[in-house]
Amino acid sequence: MMRRPLFSIALALSSMGALMGSAAHANDLRERLYDPSGGVLVVAHRACHAPAPSRGVTTDLPENSLAALERCIALGVDMVEIDVRRTQDGALVIMHDAKVDRTTTGKGKVSDLTLGELQALRLKDDAQEYDAAPPTLCAFLRAARGRILVNLDLKDERLAAQVARVVHDVGADDWVLFKAPADLGVAPIADQPLYKNLAFMPIVGGKGSKRADQLGQITAAQASGAQAIPAVEMDALKKDGFVAVRDAARGARIRLWTNTLAGKGLKGVADGGGDRHALTDPGKAWGGLIAEGVSVVQTDHPAALLDYLTAQNLRGRTSIALADARSPASAPIAASSRSR
Repeated sequence: MMRRPLFSIALALSSMGALMGSAAHANDLRERLYDPSGGVLVVAHRACHAPAPSRGVTTDLPENSLAALERCIALGVDMVEIDVRRTQDGALVIMHDAKVDRTTTGKGKVSDLTLGELQALRLKDDAQEYDAAPPTLCAFLRAARGRILVNLDLKDERLAAQVARVVHDVGADDWVLFKAPADLGVAPIADQPLYKNLAFMPIVGGKGSKRADQLGQITAAQASGAQAIPAVEMDALKKDGFVAVRDAARGARIRLWTNTLAGKGLKGVADGGGDRHALTDPGKAWGGLIAEGVSVVQTDHPAALLDYLTAQNLRGRTSIALADARSPASAPIAASSRSR
């Protein structure tokens, strides 16, 4: 397997991002995140690892890598989603799988390896090996700070306090979005001391999803706290659950976030084929979701989504339909501040 110099790729992409004015692009992201009428936001799942043929980018990159982060910034993506795990000796690193086998040259669980052992590994994808180790959370946030938003997917919720300390130490407070599942009867999670001065988003749905009315109640309750939330993430909702969450989100003036990864989509809403169908018919897949009220889309193909949104004039301060699909679209929703 040929080893590719990932550092030089990241450096070249960083220069490209600077030429495109990436810092200026990032300046308004925090405000747009809290403004549901501020256009559709694009989130790159595990950063920009897929090719972007429309931008002249034909190669893959390792997921969750610094080079994939730099590609996102160069492309003009709004946010990257990354996965955080802890090593045997307590270091926080970026890795999706519990084991390193699929994405590195090593074998074994992240939790069984020290940071030193992990840093000795090289990242890889299906085709080749790269001359870079899995990044630490600290290194990733330092590279992203002030340039792009970062959504943190903690693979163990018990890591939240340690992760928040790293975010504070790096000075990335304004650029990070935490998230966690929310349930009935739970007070607004964003009001917990841990998330003071940090953006937090509840997740509703998932396995064993509640009734539609209960999903709406969870959404409304999570949005009722002293600290505003920017969005609610929907996980495997069916049509009635989606409508209930959407209506609650509209009342709370927050964004709706969905994932269109691989074959995933909202069940019974628009095109359930997700990214797979969006690459051949973006108007039906992504456009259908946006027409239903979605204003944050997480995808494995962010460049294609950006191209579609730009062509449809959905990237700027446009009105996102948030009304029930059975009624006329509502007027644009006013921006909400971070705290109430």
